[in-house]
Amino acid sequence: MQRQGWRHWLTGNVFYMGLTSLLSDLSHEMATALLPFFVTLELGAGPGVLGLIEGLSDGASSLTKSFSGYSSDKTAKRKPLMNLGYAITGLLIPLIAFTKEWTQVLALRMSAWVGRGARSPPRDALLAESAPAEARGKAFGFQRAMDTIGATLGPALALFLMPLLSYREIFIITAIPGIGAFLVVLLLVREAHKEKQIESAAAGTAETGAKAKENDQSYLASIKALPRTFKLFLIGVGVFGLGNFANSLFTLRAEQVLAPKLGTVQASALAVGLYTLLNLVYAASSLPVGALSDRVGRRGVLALGYFISAIVCLGTAFLTADLWLLIPTFLMAGFFTAITDTVEGAAAADLLPREVRGTGYGLLQTVNGVGDFVSSAAVGALWTLASPMAAFGYAALLSAAGGSILLYLTRDYPQPGEVKT
Repeated sequence: MQRQGWRHWLTGNVFYMGLTSLLSDLSHEMATALLPFFVTLELGAGPGVLGLIEGLSDGASSLTKSFSGYSSDKTAKRKPLMNLGYAITGLLIPLIAFTKEWTQVLALRMSAWVGRGARSPPRDALLAESAPAEARGKAFGFQRAMDTIGATLGPALALFLMPLLSYREIFIITAIPGIGAFLVVLLLVREAHKEKQIESAAAGTAETGAKAKENDQSYLASIKALPRTFKLFLIGVGVFGLGNFANSLFTLRAEQVLAPKLGTVQASALAVGLYTLLNLVYAASSLPVGALSDRVGRRGVLALGYFISAIVCLGTAFLTADLWLLIPTFLMAGFFTAITDTVEGAAAADLLPREVRGTGYGLLQTVNGVGDFVSSAAVGALWTLASPMAAFGYAALLSAAGGSILLYLTRDYPQPGEVKT
């Protein structure tokens, strides 16, 4: 078979959706890097409030994804929800600059993250429809690379601007890339033609289409029909998720241990630098981790990520201002985040037949949404009411339990080459 070059898969839609992801992540990751310090130092709230904001926002985003993916399938239109989602996120994040109370930050961040959740499944569906079936891995790899570049540039830009501008002024600046992302989607991304969707579908047979229609009639029946192995997989994912808090709490912990030695301003700047390092490791590790799971299987690699998370959380409980402890902690945090974010999605695809794959991904995202809320809120509350040791010890225990449960319950996980197509 003749090999085809990058022009074969890097279509206009693939390129512009990658550019959109870069701009959007640059915007909201710049804001995310500042959020712990804005909430605690500017508004006077505590770690418990930050955990609540992060948990409710992530939970709202994940819960929205199920509805938006289902809705775009029913209407056969991807762009309307994408346009709406990017507009909401791009416009609401900068408004945090004008808040006076943490409850206002909560309302804006939750609403912005609902927009983020609404746009993600339609975007992924349109991305799949915009590239040849045999090159979808490259198309999704390009989009993830652009996304992580934006996620790295955002905190780096925030770090550069912190000595020059106030937190509020930097929040306002996030409007530039955020609105830019919306304009790229609105003006340059195109809806895939129906005939191209059929051509590029992973299984475009009439039989598969009929099964999908039957499942669409009853969402609960579709969930019941999910494979048993996938449901067991979800138990391990869910237990891990109950301890997998937002990474911004790592940043706040670093600022807390550094402040007595460096002062608040320098400690905040160094903590943002460490958060940037975390994202750099995440960006660099995602593709190699995915390739490793292709070769040796998802189950062991994903469980390894959960166990590394437990080690990182345990180390964070006893963190000090020593950079020889801080830097490895953030390096490992970026690495385990790359494992969990990359391999969970790939593992779900292995376990789900095509006709119930959308339902399965929706359920996976719902489980992760509940976990995001519970974990961030619990860690923040334990930190406030007890101690950092109690908070991060809880997270370490749940991470280790999730890895152990995953290994035990998914003993029948298919080997490479035996997965569902």
